[in-house]
Amino acid sequence: MPFADVNGQRLFYEDSGGDSDDVIVFSHGFFMNHAMFDPQVAALRDTWRCVAWDERGHGQTETSPDPFTYWDSASDVLGLLDHLGVERAVLAGMSQGGFLSMRAALTAPDRVRALVLIDTQPGAEDPEQLEGYDQLSAAWTAPGGPPPEVVATVAGLILGPDVTDTERWMGPAAALPPDTMNQIYNTLSTRDDISDRMGELTMPALVIHGTADFAITIDIARAYVKDLPDAELVEIEGAAHAANLTHHEQVNPPLKAFLARV
Repeated sequence: MPFADVNGQRLFYEDSGGDSDDVIVFSHGFFMNHAMFDPQVAALRDTWRCVAWDERGHGQTETSPDPFTYWDSASDVLGLLDHLGVERAVLAGMSQGGFLSMRAALTAPDRVRALVLIDTQPGAEDPEQLEGYDQLSAAWTAPGGPPPEVVATVAGLILGPDVTDTERWMGPAAALPPDTMNQIYNTLSTRDDISDRMGELTMPALVIHGTADFAITIDIARAYVKDLPDAELVEIEGAAHAANLTHHEQVNPPLKAFLARV
């Protein structure tokens, strides 16, 4: 199985391989894993070398127990590029995958060919929204695991109300050890605000956002896309937070067109 030893972590990843210099690295959202980008890998693998990985505390990655930030996760993805022998890549990230991808681009802009930012934002969490997330996090780590109604609430936020196949994604999340849950939630809830640095991200950027995303609303995307020097916004009608997974038929065409341009 493919693992990369990076920054004291053992990162799991899948690589479509090939000799192409056109490389795109997919970084998933909170509670998800690399497989959430299967629809994009399937659509792109004939023309792009696609790499999808499991971030700290998620999937099959073996994570050290110490606290970390999304700047550390940015260092992880850059270290993964080193491991793969890739000098420059397009970084595509959904939600927290976008948090780390933007930070990687700020850290090493010469290594980021373009950004694909899916249902994400540069800001910190809204304090009013954070209060509700704190309650969900506490319920998630309750003895015996999260109650079904809490799992359903989180699934609705990420996948939307009409998705029935939630066990594939929420099952592993519900099985997370409390220490791991606390570790990754602390990273999410205490992240810094990088909104004032958007002007530094001069590489081409595609912002994809669901109009029914209640975790990060479409108004946030409409605002921050204006601060990016070379960016376009694609709104996915009716999509919740994981637009690339639930609405891939609407996401993949503009994604392919953007990649052809860059």
